[in-house]
Amino acid sequence: MTANNDYNCFTVTVENRIAHVRLNRPDELNTMNKAFWLELPQCIRAIEVESDARVIVISSTGKHFSAGMDLSVFSDPSAVPMNGDPGRMAENLRRVVLQLQDSLSSLERARIPVLVAIQGGCIGGALDLVCAADSRYCTRDAFFTIKETELGMTADVGTLQRLPKLMPQGLVRELAYTGRKFSADEAREQGLVNRVFDDAENMMEGVMKIAADIAANSPLAVTGCKEMLNYSRDHTVADSLNYVATWQAGMFRPNDMMLTFQAKAQKQTAEYPDLFAVKSLFEG
Repeated sequence: MTANNDYNCFTVTVENRIAHVRLNRPDELNTMNKAFWLELPQCIRAIEVESDARVIVISSTGKHFSAGMDLSVFSDPSAVPMNGDPGRMAENLRRVVLQLQDSLSSLERARIPVLVAIQGGCIGGALDLVCAADSRYCTRDAFFTIKETELGMTADVGTLQRLPKLMPQGLVRELAYTGRKFSADEAREQGLVNRVFDDAENMMEGVMKIAADIAANSPLAVTGCKEMLNYSRDHTVADSLNYVATWQAGMFRPNDMMLTFQAKAQKQTAEYPDLFAVKSLFEG
């Protein structure tokens, strides 16, 4: 097992090829402060570079998963100047929003699946975060809200772009226009979460079991699934079929299938090689 506790907003452990990332500011309701936005993509990249993890589980601590954006992010004059030329202020704010979006998109870009376990409130920016994950699970007391509308602004970090891919358009529009809370049961009925658990302990046990099942499969096959599903969501069926054919022509090799067949014949569990670490071009 490896661990990394060098983050201000997260603790990270890696065990049995499962990376467990926990939001660790329960006294502040795990609000997403400036450090959060900087550390999240760093954390996801470190998991891909430094560990043999094949799946990421994100969970939280305390009563609520996260109360969303810490307003100090926008009150920091070094990030968001509040005076000066209006055009330049607007251009700067646009770049800030794009950077916030990019931070959450790190979950989507990760080549391994990201599962999120949600307890209590998942509010505002936290909903943006979970929408960028592959799959979501929650406790019965969980609730979700597009809080930005009630605060007088339009949500801008991913919910309005990703949630309509997960739930019916009409319902998403209602939730966005009203800002009302929607419950765990409604989220399950409408497809946002895969399963509702009675409490956090049962949820973590269940989600870790799913993560273990993912980690037991060929990592090359799983990353191919994620690549294809993300591409298909944003492209036509014809384009997606063409892409998967090209992917198979380049990536498919019989090695992992042979390991599977050999293990089944011997009534054992197949052991697949890890993917190569994700590194920048000139890293050692």
